[in-house]
Amino acid sequence: RALGGVAPAPLLLLLLLLLLPGSQRAAGAPLASELRCQCLQNAQGIHPKNILSLQVTPAGPHCARTEVIATLKNGKQACLNPEAPMVKRILQKLLSEGSAN
Repeated sequence: RALGGVAPAPLLLLLLLLLLPGSQRAAGAPLASELRCQCLQNAQGIHPKNILSLQVTPAGPHCARTEVIATLKNGKQACLNPEAPMVKRILQKLLSEGSAN
């Protein structure tokens, strides 16, 4: 049965999309995990000491580019440019530390 001329299913879908937490994410924050690129833009000016962990997603059928998502000490996430010299240094350091253990 239609409510005010709008079918309930599309109305419910629209409400769910508006209420999803990802609709209020910060610039450079990753999208919900789906079969597409998670990063729309890369954050600028993230200091390495503020990074708690990094997630590297290689290019694949879901996204044509490598994505680097940093989880910050304040709990937020930010997309980083994998080609940036600072990001390359951080990744190299993490790889060298990982192989030393």
